[in-house]
Amino acid sequence: MCRWLAYSGAPILLEDILFKPAHSLIDQSMSSKSAETPTNGDGFGVGWYDDRPTPGLFRSIRPAWNDFNLRDLAAHIESPRFLAHVRATSQAVVQETNCHPFRWKNWLFVHNGEVFGIEQFRKKLVQAVADELFPEMLGTTDSEVMFYLALTFGLDADPPGALARMAGFIEATAKEAGIGESLWMTLGLSDGRVVHALRYASDGQAPTLYHSRDVDDAVRWNPQLAGRFSPDTRFIVSEPAGTAVNVWVEVPQGSYVRVEGEALEIRPFAPVSSD
Repeated sequence: MCRWLAYSGAPILLEDILFKPAHSLIDQSMSSKSAETPTNGDGFGVGWYDDRPTPGLFRSIRPAWNDFNLRDLAAHIESPRFLAHVRATSQAVVQETNCHPFRWKNWLFVHNGEVFGIEQFRKKLVQAVADELFPEMLGTTDSEVMFYLALTFGLDADPPGALARMAGFIEATAKEAGIGESLWMTLGLSDGRVVHALRYASDGQAPTLYHSRDVDDAVRWNPQLAGRFSPDTRFIVSEPAGTAVNVWVEVPQGSYVRVEGEALEIRPFAPVSSD
């Protein structure tokens, strides 16, 4: 399984979040507390927003803990909103185009989980991607297929609805191929203004996902950054970071999360038919 982090708040150096804290995402990539995949060494990526219309993106197949380019960039890039991902591949090959985040115009997308048995029905999923989006698909992961299906089903106009239609289409297509439980996922997305997240699995056992409640949680997580955090600072993480207790709140199974400014909304999520 992979791991990811989303940050939203005052502009901050990437290294202050990705490298410096105890048990940071980069530390997790080498020594996660999870017994399932304690090492995430099959590449990484970070996408960040600034004053340009499209987000910046840096991805590599090197292990995140051993990439000096990432360390140098993180020490110089400040951003109010970014998504970072460390990868442990299940099936797709280790190549740069398979590393997250995936980007389309102003959107960034990260995923932890899998579409089980996708090799049996991948062709039908890909054929459903809109013609104008199809040339943008450069990798071979199930994650990228999910992203472009969500875009096809209206991500720009209706993020939660598009994600529900994407999930519904994948599950229905899998069932036609004889696979009853196909989808395990936590997703992180942003259009540069809002951060969206999702925790869902066909069997109700999606990978873990956590969020911070307010700026006080952020300060408890890392007191050294207290002067850098703004009132609207929020985190969403696949695995708790740092050593402070009671900082991270688990997102319930089958939930959609929306973060805009200081507002964090959680509501039930369920796949719907794409018809």
